[in-house]
Amino acid sequence: MDQTDAFQKLSHDDILNAIDAAGYRCSGHIYPLNSYENRVYQVGLEDANNVIAKFYRPGRWSDDAIIEEHNFTTHLSTEDIPVISPLLFTDKTSLKHTDRFRYALYESVGGRTPELDNPGHLKMLGRTLARIHNFGETQQFVHRRTLNITEFADDSCTFLLENNFIPQDLLPAYESLIGDVISRIKQCFSDTGQVNFIRIHGDFHLGNILWRDDTPFVVDFDDTMMGPVVQDIWMLLSGDYEYMTARLNDVLEGYNEFRDFNPVELNLIEALRSLRIIHYAGWIAKRWEDPAFPFAFPWFNTQRYWQDHILNLREQIAAMEEPALIWHRS
Repeated sequence: MDQTDAFQKLSHDDILNAIDAAGYRCSGHIYPLNSYENRVYQVGLEDANNVIAKFYRPGRWSDDAIIEEHNFTTHLSTEDIPVISPLLFTDKTSLKHTDRFRYALYESVGGRTPELDNPGHLKMLGRTLARIHNFGETQQFVHRRTLNITEFADDSCTFLLENNFIPQDLLPAYESLIGDVISRIKQCFSDTGQVNFIRIHGDFHLGNILWRDDTPFVVDFDDTMMGPVVQDIWMLLSGDYEYMTARLNDVLEGYNEFRDFNPVELNLIEALRSLRIIHYAGWIAKRWEDPAFPFAFPWFNTQRYWQDHILNLREQIAAMEEPALIWHRS
């Protein structure tokens, strides 16, 4: 059995045997968590608190890239920034290998979802992001990727087209539209000019934030990358223009207590949102042969999905033509 096949058929015995071999005594209790790129489980231990076991998808990241992510979060933790970093094994490493798997263990931390209608929560998220970004700019990643239009947009739509994901009757509409969307994204970046790319979380949505004891604990740095800081801000913003403006100002009020935000990056918000829409469709399509994906995303690759996808892209062209959100700096 090769590594990809073994990963897709990962069993409870595989998980328990791997963790037992690392020196932990498992109780046999396993609970799968919502993660599909990797396989993530809460695992019970006999003589300690539960741990989170993360088994990495073969071929996605190199060992160097994973360790670079681990080192980043570990250093953030040493700065008392509330992130969940990997546990160290007895040999002081954070990434373990078996003959078929790579995995890491994390402390199991409970929490609830932040309230995006709560100004206090948004200000705290802004403060936390600013502290992450302050540390993020002290060095650069060597093995992690940099946010770029080619990988996130061009490669994704090429894969969809070459592998016949777009229904034949929707193909003309998609092909005529996707070029315009990508062209507008490129124009947004060009019009914005030079912005600073630093180490960021990269996937800062509500599912990766655990609110506990009035503190947002940030988890899952699997997509950490070099990118503009606004990439970690825009996912907190949705709704109409006025609503997003209010939420943005709450976030940046907290952010600017620890770090100056460059308002020119606000011009990138809708371009970055468009990149994510395109990349998300390509990501699922590239994983469609993994049995976990059709099960987890039954709505994907249906006629309705692609109709909605095309509609979303049309809406994004209009959104990228609108004025940027305004930050009422105090």
